[in-house]
Amino acid sequence: MAFKNKKTPVQEKDSSVSEIIRKFRANPALFIGTVIVLVLVIVSFVVVPALVPESRTGSSDDLTFGYYDKVPISYVPGNYFANYAARLDQYYRNTTDPENYMYVSYNVWRMAFEAAVVHTAILQEMKKSGYTVPAKTVDREVAMLPQFQENGRFSAALYQSLSNTDRLALWRQINDELTKEQYYSDMFGLLTSSGEGSFFGKMASPQRSFDMAAFSVEDYPNSEYIAYAAENPDLFRTIHLSRISISSGEREARQILNSIKDGISSFEDAARAYSQDGYADRGGDMGIRLAYELRQEIVSADLDKVTSLGRGELSDVIQTGTGWAFFRVEDELQMLNINDNTAMERVRSYMRNFERGRMEDWAVAQARAFIAEAGTSDFDTELRRLGKEKQSFGPLPINYGNAEIFDTLEYYSIPELSNASMDDNFWKTIFSAPVNTLSEPLVQGANVLVFLPTEQTEAGEDRIEEIASTASYWLNYITEQSINSYFMNSEKLDNRFFDIYFRYFMGY
Repeated sequence: MAFKNKKTPVQEKDSSVSEIIRKFRANPALFIGTVIVLVLVIVSFVVVPALVPESRTGSSDDLTFGYYDKVPISYVPGNYFANYAARLDQYYRNTTDPENYMYVSYNVWRMAFEAAVVHTAILQEMKKSGYTVPAKTVDREVAMLPQFQENGRFSAALYQSLSNTDRLALWRQINDELTKEQYYSDMFGLLTSSGEGSFFGKMASPQRSFDMAAFSVEDYPNSEYIAYAAENPDLFRTIHLSRISISSGEREARQILNSIKDGISSFEDAARAYSQDGYADRGGDMGIRLAYELRQEIVSADLDKVTSLGRGELSDVIQTGTGWAFFRVEDELQMLNINDNTAMERVRSYMRNFERGRMEDWAVAQARAFIAEAGTSDFDTELRRLGKEKQSFGPLPINYGNAEIFDTLEYYSIPELSNASMDDNFWKTIFSAPVNTLSEPLVQGANVLVFLPTEQTEAGEDRIEEIASTASYWLNYITEQSINSYFMNSEKLDNRFFDIYFRYFMGY
């Protein structure tokens, strides 16, 4: 089952509900345990795992990547972890450029580990509940395996050709899979409601189509940066300093400062010999710094003392966030030179980090001006006047979180809307504006957006029926993802995957 069976190498997300329905109608039974067991067994006894470096295969290395409920999650040839990893490895080797395979190897191991955790967790849950699969049921499934069939019937001779160890491993493997099938059957069965399909079908309406205009916060003009710098000159004054930093104590810092004042050592030599910061190799030279940058390291009173010094003068020893330091002025404090591109880029950086709201306000003002002008002309004409491109999307319903059972915002691949599906304000904004009426401006990341709802329709009966007939399967898929997330975040999980993987394969 596409939503339930996690043993396929890759879980592809079908954007079309009709494709989902086609898959499910091809396999109408909710739990097709026999198919799952056949796939597992074929992989276990035909595919040879090739993931572990050959020199280490069969060695005494302990590939235990963690524990769930004190049960080890280990890679052992032939076990669930190894078989799952082998399937993923085979898939990616067939679909990935060999030169790039090293980049997906980590994910192969990680996905196999996570699958093994969930596998172990479910078996533990069922064990604690007291559930066991009847032995006759396991025997029947073993007898149905293709490698034991001859002329359409079970062959005892083929079965006996396996060693006792392999037969026992096979029996236990099938027993575990049937146990998991029962777990999923119980979980999904409890969540089924007779009215859920109809409810989900009705959620496909209403549908709307939209045109959109985007005003980037990053288009904030240079004149506005200059204006802000003029309003806050103290922040952007520049001074060229050198520094010697000492973390061991004020006394040692003063001794070094005195040795420089007495001419025993030059500032540059002392910096290289004693300074304990990133400027030591440069003789202490910090380069040209803006006042606001220095305020992050030096309290205002001490900073005023440093910036009031003349060229070549040394400051007293002052306390910083990392210890003690003293400075030498290379070039005196100067007002910001707006023609200095490097200095202006620092102004831009400051505003992006600390005055983002001001930039957004400017973009919102641009959007409101557009709305006013478009009201007297039209949407397309005003966009052309501004040299902007219109983007369109829809029809789609309110689909918070891009639930795949409905048409999704993700389908339209609009960068400005990449995070919009999880935003309540986005859906409220675009569905509350009347059709053919511009919406209020909406801040989304680095953009302010204006939407024009161009059409509103109701989903057709066929579409509603598609969704209604698929809803229970989709819910099972979502439920399974929730189950996996629950186990992977459980307090019972001792996850050592990262450390073991990089220690074993990378030698870290």
